[in-house]
Amino acid sequence: MSSEHEVAQKDHPSVEVAARDLRRNGSNGGGTPDPRDWLAALIKGSDDAIVSRNLDGIIQSWNGGATRLFGYSADEAIGKSIAILIPNDRLKEESMILARIECGTYAGRLETKRRRKDGSLVDISLTISVIRNDDGDVVGASMIARDITERLMALAQQRLFMGEMHHRVKNLFALATAIVSISARSSGSGTDVIDDIRARLSSLARAHDMTMADQSHHGWNRQISSLLTLIGRILDPYIAADGRVAIGGDDCDVGAKAIPYLSLLLHELATNAAKFGSLSAGSGRLDVSVATGGSLVRLTWRETGGPAPSTAGPEGFGSRLERSVTRALNTTIERDWRPTGLVATIAIPQAVLTA
Repeated sequence: MSSEHEVAQKDHPSVEVAARDLRRNGSNGGGTPDPRDWLAALIKGSDDAIVSRNLDGIIQSWNGGATRLFGYSADEAIGKSIAILIPNDRLKEESMILARIECGTYAGRLETKRRRKDGSLVDISLTISVIRNDDGDVVGASMIARDITERLMALAQQRLFMGEMHHRVKNLFALATAIVSISARSSGSGTDVIDDIRARLSSLARAHDMTMADQSHHGWNRQISSLLTLIGRILDPYIAADGRVAIGGDDCDVGAKAIPYLSLLLHELATNAAKFGSLSAGSGRLDVSVATGGSLVRLTWRETGGPAPSTAGPEGFGSRLERSVTRALNTTIERDWRPTGLVATIAIPQAVLTA
């Protein structure tokens, strides 16, 4: 019996070499091991799960990589239906694969989910090729499975931050307009207005860089070690000489994990305040206070004097961001839309905040 592994050539060239040698059906002489021994050793030692099955879907071979990925030993898997690995909602996918195998066409490569022995699901990249006997008849298929969970998680994180970048760029013009308005209300001469606008735009750029720092290569800005300092850095573009923005209360350390999440959340609150809330009105005011005690740190965001708040509108990036923050930092966020303005209370476990 010979094996066709052309689909796997790019990722597993040694499999193709060994399979070609096997088709020669003989040793090279001179004490050289039988190519079938090389192939068996290669499959046994592969980190990938390599499984073969017949046309009835019965597992015929099972390597160590399959045991590590799916949890079944070879004794437990061989002789069982391949369906032990397939979630109920993927059974139609298996029917499609089997139909293509029976026709002698490759099922090719696909990304899918399979079920482990413990019932959990795992994301895999699955490469399939047919197995023929010496007469050329299709008798089964070989499957190479690779865990792609970490890659998919990385892609999801990349999409989140790309969405954040897109969201921030769209807001830049609105933020610049708000900064100009705040500066004009609080400054005297034209020269002062220009200087204030220049300084606040520079602060905005620093805050934007902080929220969008490349965590994987440069890390987040570790010079910020306290919560009040972090809040000040985020709100700096909106703080005018008239004292309409006040920051106070108890200070505490902020760990590297919490910095990016809080930066994004505070930046979102500040953006909305400048566009729709208290900072969009000349008489508006923002007070941010921190209280520590027990196991929780409470940050209160209080807006007054702005337009009447409204909870209406479709879910946006801010809502999705809040859910990410609550999951990542075990945080609760409560919003109270009072007639005088928004009051948001953020409660964070101190152990999580400082980790």
